[in-house]
Amino acid sequence: MSTTLTDSPTELRAHKRRLLHGLPWLVVRQHRGTVYSVLGLTLITALLIVWERHDLIQLLDAAGRPDPDAGNPLQDDRGHTFISAVLGVLPLVFAVTIGAPLIAGDQQDGTAQLVTTQSMTRRQWIVAKLGLVYSLALFSGVVLSVLFTWYWRPHRSFFTQEWIESGIFDRTGPVLPAFLLFLTAAGVTVGVLVRRVLPAMVTVFVLTYVMDLVWSEVRPRLAAARTITFPLDEDLPARLSESYEVDRWVADAQGNLYGWGSCAEATEKAQNACVAEKGIVDNVVEYLDFGQMAAMQWTAAGLLLAGTALLTAVTVWRVSRRPL
Repeated sequence: MSTTLTDSPTELRAHKRRLLHGLPWLVVRQHRGTVYSVLGLTLITALLIVWERHDLIQLLDAAGRPDPDAGNPLQDDRGHTFISAVLGVLPLVFAVTIGAPLIAGDQQDGTAQLVTTQSMTRRQWIVAKLGLVYSLALFSGVVLSVLFTWYWRPHRSFFTQEWIESGIFDRTGPVLPAFLLFLTAAGVTVGVLVRRVLPAMVTVFVLTYVMDLVWSEVRPRLAAARTITFPLDEDLPARLSESYEVDRWVADAQGNLYGWGSCAEATEKAQNACVAEKGIVDNVVEYLDFGQMAAMQWTAAGLLLAGTALLTAVTVWRVSRRPL
C-alpha cells in the first residue's frame, strides 16, 4: 500500500507504525478471523497444559513421590488424555477449516479472479496467503509442542501411553509443527484442485483419516529396531522398561528362531516337553529404545516437511499456470 502527496500526517504516521504493508497486510486483514481464532485456540490450549502440569505436580506430591511405593497417582486422572486429544484434533482443524477453504473460497466466490487482475501477480498472491497460514501453523505447533513436551517428559513413567504411540510421539518434539504444516499444505492443495469449499473440506477430512492410518504404520519404521537375547527363564531386562517391543521369538542354542507361541501347549508338562524337544533356551526380543525417540521424531519431521514442500510447489505451480 503506497502513500501519496494527499495523505495527511496522521495517515503517514499510521503507515509507518504498521508492521505489515501492501499485500501481506491485505491478506492478514482478509483472514483476521482465522488469525484471532488460531491465536485464541493456541492460548487456551497452552493455559490448559500449564494448569494440568500444575495439577500433576500436586498429585505427585500428595501421593508421596518419589516414594516408589506411592503407586501411580495418574491412574484415575484423565486430564492428560484430554490434552493429547485436543492436540490430536489440531492438525485436522488446520487442514479442514483453514487449509481447504484458503484458495477454494476465493475461487468459489470470485475473489481470486478479482485479486489477480490487480497489479500483483498470482504467485505473489498465493505466496502471501501460504505465508500467513504456514506462519500460524508453525507458531501454534511450536508453542504447544514445547509445552506438551515440558509437561510429559519429566513424568513419562506415569503415563499409560507408550512413547511410540501417536498420543505422545506426534504431540512432542518437532513432529507436531511438522504435522500442522503438512496437513495445512494438503488442505490448500486439495482446495485448489477441487475449487469448491464444502467438497474440499470433506475430501481433506477423509484424507486426514487415511493419513493417520498410514502414519501409524510408518512411525515404528522410522528407525532400525534393535535385538536383545536373554535366557528363557528370565524376565525382560529392567533397562528395557521404556522400550517398544516390535516382535518377540524364542531361540535354541544355535540361534534358530521359533515363533513366540511355538510351545503354547495346553499343559505345563507338554510345554516343557516341547521346549526340550526343540532345544529352546533363549528369549529374543526386537525393540525400539526410548533413546531412539528424538532421532525418529526428527526423521518424521523431515519427511513431513519434504511433503509440505512438494505440496506447496504443486499449489504454487497450479495457481501460477492454470486458470482460476
